[in-house]
Amino acid sequence: MESVSSLTDILKQDKKFTSSFKEQTWTGTFNEYLNIVQNNPKTVRNSYQRLYDMIMSHGTETFTYCKRKYTRYNFFSEVGDISIFGLEEPLMQFVDVLRSAAYHYGPERRILLLHGPVGSSKSTIVTSIKKGLEQYSATDDGALYSFSWRIENEDGEEKIIPCPMNEEPLKLLPDRIRDKILNELNTKLESTGGYRVSLDGNLSPVSEYYQKELLRKYDGDYLKVLDHIIVRRVVISEKNRVGIGTFQPKDEKSQDATELTGDVNYRKLAQYGSESDPRAFDFDGEFLVANRGIIEFQEVLKLQTEFLYDLLGATQEHRVKPKRFNQVPIDEVIIGHTNNAEYEKLKNNKFMEALRDRTIKIDIPYLLKVSEEKKVYDYFYNKDTVHKHIAPHTTEIAALFAVVSRLDAPAKHDMTIIQKAKLYDGRGVHGFTTEHIKEMMEEAPNEGLLSGISARFIQNQFSNAIVNPRMGSRSINPFMLFAQIREGLKTYTGFKNEDHKTEMLKRLELVEKEYDRIVKREVQQALSSSEEAIKSLCTNYIDNIVAYINEEKVVNPITGKDEEPNEQLMRGIEQKIGIATGMKDDFRREIMNYMGSLAAKSKVFKYDSNEQLYKALEKKLFEDIKDSIKLSVLAQDTATVVDKELLDKIDTLKQRLIKDFGYDEDSAQDVLTYVGSIFARGDDTGDDD
Repeated sequence: MESVSSLTDILKQDKKFTSSFKEQTWTGTFNEYLNIVQNNPKTVRNSYQRLYDMIMSHGTETFTYCKRKYTRYNFFSEVGDISIFGLEEPLMQFVDVLRSAAYHYGPERRILLLHGPVGSSKSTIVTSIKKGLEQYSATDDGALYSFSWRIENEDGEEKIIPCPMNEEPLKLLPDRIRDKILNELNTKLESTGGYRVSLDGNLSPVSEYYQKELLRKYDGDYLKVLDHIIVRRVVISEKNRVGIGTFQPKDEKSQDATELTGDVNYRKLAQYGSESDPRAFDFDGEFLVANRGIIEFQEVLKLQTEFLYDLLGATQEHRVKPKRFNQVPIDEVIIGHTNNAEYEKLKNNKFMEALRDRTIKIDIPYLLKVSEEKKVYDYFYNKDTVHKHIAPHTTEIAALFAVVSRLDAPAKHDMTIIQKAKLYDGRGVHGFTTEHIKEMMEEAPNEGLLSGISARFIQNQFSNAIVNPRMGSRSINPFMLFAQIREGLKTYTGFKNEDHKTEMLKRLELVEKEYDRIVKREVQQALSSSEEAIKSLCTNYIDNIVAYINEEKVVNPITGKDEEPNEQLMRGIEQKIGIATGMKDDFRREIMNYMGSLAAKSKVFKYDSNEQLYKALEKKLFEDIKDSIKLSVLAQDTATVVDKELLDKIDTLKQRLIKDFGYDEDSAQDVLTYVGSIFARGDDTGDDD
């Protein structure tokens, strides 16, 4: 722990904090603000423009999937408490809407409605945006300003009264002067190909009141009125209710429209005497505090009808009406989110037609790529958060089950749901191409929107596995997670019917079989991991196929005699990866041609140059040596094994799993025991896709 003196020194040296604090609490005159605006016309931008610039300030990346180009906005992986993974397409649509709104093409007068199943990251997206605005407004690029009034009371005491809605200072100017300044600013912006800035509407009631009083005092002299203005830097903050509003519908009895538009302050009413005096009114409804920023409507479609009128006016006219006052202009992005059930009610309710007409729906589906879903679980469950070892494939298997639960059954009968998941993830599956992926996506346009297991459910099962007292300090592994998922599905309330539940349990079994395939292969690789052995086997195979293709003989390395190519050796390898007898010549020529192409580039063919051949060599080597270790013994308690040589081999195998694949002692033993049981029951059939 730092001593008081050293901590003092640290704070004194932290000039960055001091400097940023001064910048974020800057105050100045109106003329000083005009200089800021002239140097940076974007200072005057509206909420949509600011939000768009904020996202773009983090940069973009482009990638291609299924021959289509996508843009990945770095903002969504760099800002907030959690990164957003794998939602490039809906986020592209979201940013496109913001871009269009920034250029005043119409979406600025719409509600942005994020629609999707429960747990699809709708609220996470909004949370990231809110946190992003907080951070962005604290930077030079994202700076925005408002003002306070310097007013003398009846006793001659000066009071500083902040504008409650943090309005843009230029709104203080008469229309003709404001328009002239805006034209100058837009000339600069247009020269760089940017959007236009504008200021719509009058001042809020409080600011209008003080402005009129001062104009009356100074006989209409605006310059003297502006002497009472203190321009101040504004930093958006959800905690302080500055530039961010959040509204969640409540039950009918507790819902009150004043939560959105403010209410009379009865303590001040005694002072000012009239409910129509703006000084006696608290302009602190969610619509009003969100001015210059964003308002979030959680479960927006659960709003009562009277609330919808405020929402419609705020959307279309950018105005809200507090009681006893005229309509007040607002500048904010309105975002709502809802699930499938509520949206269906909207579609079927004719009284909601006006809302539908003012809504831009953006679908936020569940993730359909295993690698992206895995990132979610890796983020939450890792060595820093769990403080337990997490066995290899645990988060991968969790992600695989989540994804296969969301997929429509393949229309093609020769494809499994596991293969479909792999194809969607960009992994190669023999016999299928990119065109097949596009075809499947077109056949299932609502995939990920209407059904499936949420990441939230999987996270709950992870948590249960971590804290399960029966597991003690053991590492978290797929076996534990499978058990928890199966238990969780018994009480899961998201099933449409009993048939749906049965189907999900079947898909869980398929994922378990896929895990069998994965761990069998890992043990196989660990058992046959001798690089010299596999290199020798590869050289032998290549020598034989070269001789076979060229109709030559091969030299026996032991006898030195010329012999016919060893067909048994070649077929023993090729059969391990399903090369039929009728296809052997094609496969051998393919290897020869590949070797020739590498040679043309001055590259050498190695045992792992061809993935198919590498897999075949591993399997062949595994078959040749597995009996020496008696894998079925692994299913027993190794404490009962008396053969020291065998125990040494098992320990070597375990250490390879730890060193090469990331297991710890417990999880390596679990895998060896499990794979041993597979071989003990003779379930060692092929495992290829």
